[in-house]
Amino acid sequence: MLTVDTERAVYEPGSVAITGNRIIAVGPAAEINSQWQAARTVDCRGRAVLPGFTDGHTHLFQSLARGLGEGLSILPWLCEFMWPYSIAVDPEDARVAATLGAVEALRSGITTVIDNHYAPTDPDTVLAVAHAVETAGLRGAVARGMVGHKTRIAAARGLPDALFRYSVAEELELTRECMRLRPRSSTVQIWPAPLNLSYVDQDLVRGAAGLAAEFGTHWHTHCSEGAKDPADYLEAYGIRPVEWLAREGLLDARATLAHAVWLDEAEIKLIGGHGAGVAHNPASNAYLASGVMRLRELREAGAVVALGTDGPSAGHRQDMFEVMKQTLFGQRLHTLDPAAVRCEEALELATREGGRYAGTGGGEIRPGAPADLAVVALDRPHLTPLHRTVATVVYSARGSDVDMTIVDGRVVFEDGRCLFVDEEALLAEAQERAQRLVQRAGIGPLRSSWRH
Repeated sequence: MLTVDTERAVYEPGSVAITGNRIIAVGPAAEINSQWQAARTVDCRGRAVLPGFTDGHTHLFQSLARGLGEGLSILPWLCEFMWPYSIAVDPEDARVAATLGAVEALRSGITTVIDNHYAPTDPDTVLAVAHAVETAGLRGAVARGMVGHKTRIAAARGLPDALFRYSVAEELELTRECMRLRPRSSTVQIWPAPLNLSYVDQDLVRGAAGLAAEFGTHWHTHCSEGAKDPADYLEAYGIRPVEWLAREGLLDARATLAHAVWLDEAEIKLIGGHGAGVAHNPASNAYLASGVMRLRELREAGAVVALGTDGPSAGHRQDMFEVMKQTLFGQRLHTLDPAAVRCEEALELATREGGRYAGTGGGEIRPGAPADLAVVALDRPHLTPLHRTVATVVYSARGSDVDMTIVDGRVVFEDGRCLFVDEEALLAEAQERAQRLVQRAGIGPLRSSWRH
């Protein structure tokens, strides 16, 4: 058992006792088993028990477009692929896609997701997506993507008019309605999410941070993912985006910034000094050739860094094992230092730091923590022999090695199936909807079997 608690205790063998939705005891198996009598006991011999993973940034609605957009950098990827796709998504597409993404996440040991949803964003659809994620068994937040009116930067980048459905005031009021109807006590909350700092109106960002403070949640945005983002912002406003957040008093522990690749030294210090959260998405950053986040500097400055998959169209798999490994390899290639990040740190980012980032209190196996766990099979050829459990889990395991996922004290994935979703029916509907959606979006040519 890898507790990832403050002591980083490892129990071989270990036991954990759960009552309701909380962990009540953890320790050596002989000690815990002698003190507690359970209504149900799960035999995890030959397995590793971990805290459930937090996916700090994903886009579940993109599940129906997996595998498209090959060979494009971030701006062409958006303009030629993602914007047409997102505009064409209808409410039922969004619900099915979110359910599919949630099932994939649960099957790989993810227990918490921050789903940045922006297609479509009417309250009925946003609430239906949150309900679908919760019904499948996950916890977390649906961060409602807000765009507002078309800014000068948005126009220069060629963002289509169809994205701009609501004014700034309307975006904030619609988000407020969603947050009111799904309060903070919900297993899946609604967060405000101005879509991207570089091209949404500054008043939208101010309003989002205000809503988060009012409702006691976090807020979420894309931040300096592309190399041009800070320069474009500086040209438009005379200041870099993170510096502007700090100047306006918007940079604090409620802010969760996805990517944060292209930061200067001052911005790194500001994020860390204000205790803001950053979601590192190494797989999608590599896929889109967006760059490498300065992980060591951000953590040393005091930032709370989680890991994210960035969804099925850029990260391609809801698999935190892959993300942990990509985190290690990306940092080592960037620094040419094999000790730049170690496997223990990658596991901490995927679990305990993810819990801090999402505000769930999870990511650790300790008394009082939420009962969110992943059980990973170790009795497989690619995981044998077992010398160091942490290294084996981070370097050799994959999402398909998860045997059981527990969220909020409930077993939600076991014996190869999610317990609250008809997976066979879901897969059939997802395939059918995806084919229609791709044609409706006009991105059928991206499905060419062999692309150069």
